[in-house]
Amino acid sequence: MNEGLLPIGSVVLLKDSTKKIMIIGWGQRGGSNPDKIWDYTAVLFPEGYLDADKLFLFDNDQIERIYMLGFQNEEQMEFKIKAEQVLMEARKS
Repeated sequence: MNEGLLPIGSVVLLKDSTKKIMIIGWGQRGGSNPDKIWDYTAVLFPEGYLDADKLFLFDNDQIERIYMLGFQNEEQMEFKIKAEQVLMEARKS
C-alpha cells in the first residue's frame, strides 16, 4: 500500500481495527516477537502516549488507511532515507 516509511506524526488505521493510531517512531524491537524489527511504533489517536502497555508495533503491510501524513521537510526526508537503509540492513542479519 505505502512505499517506504511514513513520517512521524502520521495517523493511520490498521487492518481489522477500529481505532486510529499515530506513528511516533521507526524501527523498534519488542512486543510479542522480541527479535523482530517492526517498521513503526505508535500511540492511540487522539489520546497520545498513556503508558508503555499502550504502544503499538506494526509494519507497513498492516496499514488499512492513512488519515494524515506527519510533518515532512528536508531534515525528515534525509532521516527517512537513513532509517530505511538501517532497517533493510538489520533485517538481512
